[in-house]
Amino acid sequence: MSDIPSLLFVCSENSARSVMAEAVAKNSYRDRFRIFSAGSNPGTVDLRALAALKRQGIAADDSYSKAIHDLPQQQFDYAILLCDKARQQCASQINAKYVLAWDFPDPKLDPEPQTFDRTLHEISERLKMFVLLYDKALLERKPALPLAPLEFFKLLADETRLASLLLIAHEGELCVCELETALVQTQPKISRHLAMLRKSQLLIDRRQGQWVFYRLHPALPAWASQSIELTLQQNPQLLAPLIANLETMGNRPARAAACCD
Repeated sequence: MSDIPSLLFVCSENSARSVMAEAVAKNSYRDRFRIFSAGSNPGTVDLRALAALKRQGIAADDSYSKAIHDLPQQQFDYAILLCDKARQQCASQINAKYVLAWDFPDPKLDPEPQTFDRTLHEISERLKMFVLLYDKALLERKPALPLAPLEFFKLLADETRLASLLLIAHEGELCVCELETALVQTQPKISRHLAMLRKSQLLIDRRQGQWVFYRLHPALPAWASQSIELTLQQNPQLLAPLIANLETMGNRPARAAACCD
């Protein structure tokens, strides 16, 4: 198997929940996982699921329902079962190091128009938490980065760098255009400060097409991570206006939207 861990999403028909989960994961974490989806009893992809993804700027028009045995590989690092029916029908058939059960109600059974959007949001949030826990586990297995306290606090003595780091820590991951909106500053200035934070290994980046997203380095020393977390907890007023600015952004990238140069 590849050094990149594999991640499989399973629901009963591979028509809505697992399709949305696969699309979101590929959109945001394609560089970190090899991502698949399948169904215990595959049907047809629900167009409402594709429409909900499209409203978030996530293209998944090439999605199709498939059974587990149709996948190009049969061994996985992580398998996430998105409904109780899939857990009952095929949990024993899945060859994975770790099997997780996330039981989301079937949006196809709810007539409310916003059901698919709500399910997509809930899956996205749960996936963010999964990746955070995955990063934490990696951090516990890796030696901490060599980071001098003097260098750390000198970097955060600048208002732009401090605000950028705290906002990225709060949101999990941000691109330059989001920071431009939140901080009301120019792209060259923000990029310059992000480069300093990345060079000092406080941040890491990932490229998706022509866009670059930044997040905290998973191997930050515990004292540095705790300093950032404590600052967030004790000073919510620092981020409140920045978050408000971010929420006004009309077309925030859903990790595929074309809003950054």
